[in-house]
Amino acid sequence: MERALTRQEASDAVSDHGWRLLLGTLRTSVSVGSLAMATEVAATAVTACGDRADRHLHIDLRPRKVVLTLRSSADVAVTDRDIELAHRISTAVTGKGLRTEPDIGAGAPRSVQLLEIAIDALDIAAIRPFWRAVLGYSDEPGADGPRDPLVDHLGQGPAVWFQQMERARPQRNRMHVDVSVPHDEAPRRIEAALAAGGRIVSAARAPAFWVLADPEGNEACVSTWQGRDG
Repeated sequence: MERALTRQEASDAVSDHGWRLLLGTLRTSVSVGSLAMATEVAATAVTACGDRADRHLHIDLRPRKVVLTLRSSADVAVTDRDIELAHRISTAVTGKGLRTEPDIGAGAPRSVQLLEIAIDALDIAAIRPFWRAVLGYSDEPGADGPRDPLVDHLGQGPAVWFQQMERARPQRNRMHVDVSVPHDEAPRRIEAALAAGGRIVSAARAPAFWVLADPEGNEACVSTWQGRDG
């Protein structure tokens, strides 16, 4: 029987192995030199997971990078089994002279991350079907209510969620982007945004998220898993 973990438990269990907790998933990347090598890394990860690969592992292959994601499809959560599989994968990848890493070192283009689009709505149930249809999205597993997020079942696009509004706010954008980054990447990302002309609108919910804005007031949130348990 698998046990779903708290965010703190999951993060603590894998951080030293180069994995990071993002939006209820464990995620890491492996730098490679070719698509052929990326395919080899993917095969290594699948072999390490054995017969549990189909239920836990997702892989994105590129010529320079392999992104690995773990989450139990049955529990729609990170479980103790995912921790075990993360350790297995990291050990197997290390055996090939490579390493699992979140890419937060100096000079890295960016770390692993996930995007969400948030849409302000007065009547979420009324607009959600439109966005589900126009994007070709589907309900998130285990979340099919009239107010729940929508996801790309192919994993190619950002999730979409709806922010309940009490009244319209025409003076600001009604959509914003949530950038979910590793908890130890957030300060660097915020610093870069401020250096690029942005400002912090609110840090009241930090470290769960910081609300930032560009010079014209369009908002984006930098989010982490921290500050969300309990």
